[in-house]
Amino acid sequence: MRLFSVIILLFLSISVLRGQQAPAGAWEHIDSNMVQTLIIADDYFTIANYNLEEKKFGDTYGGTARFTKAGMSGKIEFSSSKKEMIGKSYQYSVSRQGNEMVITRNGKRDLWKRVDDGKAALSGNWRLASREQNGKMVPMTTGSRKTIKVMSATRFQWAAINTETGEFFGTGGGRYSLKDGKYTEMIEFFSRDSSRVGMSLVFNALIDGSEWMHSGKSSKGDPLKEIWLR
Repeated sequence: MRLFSVIILLFLSISVLRGQQAPAGAWEHIDSNMVQTLIIADDYFTIANYNLEEKKFGDTYGGTARFTKAGMSGKIEFSSSKKEMIGKSYQYSVSRQGNEMVITRNGKRDLWKRVDDGKAALSGNWRLASREQNGKMVPMTTGSRKTIKVMSATRFQWAAINTETGEFFGTGGGRYSLKDGKYTEMIEFFSRDSSRVGMSLVFNALIDGSEWMHSGKSSKGDPLKEIWLR
């Protein structure tokens, strides 16, 4: 009976530790007039740096993410400003208490505050699988060139990247909502065109397990229909 109790306590301790070391969801760090948004979902992370008031995009990077007692580690898959980082392993020290988290990157300690816990129907790491062209759904390539969209419960970021060549084609993100089959994006940063910042885009959304279909109009006003896979 005593041994059984010890096993139960050990199991609970491990569960609590894992909960503390896997901070899924969205986090925010303010540095002067720049906002940094960190999204963690499905063992993946993205960080975007931007000035919302001036509609200026700074930079972004992301990749795989594994959380252990030692901190956060993985490989960088894309970077808009430092191509030499791509494919490299990283190790960050992480300490967290409640809704605050300190991440030490390259000797610099940053305080992040939780925005949401990542618990929502769209939370996860999605990849663009097909897009309508001339009335037909056309499959996207499944190789190293891809478009991903990483979602928390309230924040999103998409990135078009090539993990083999290190090419970065663009990114955008901000806040979103999903209600009664309507998916709405509120754009807070856009690397290609700052005039899109502040726009709200509304789509019809249908989520079926690991498949997400949405349709509406793009930020250019063009008809859009896409299928994403988690």
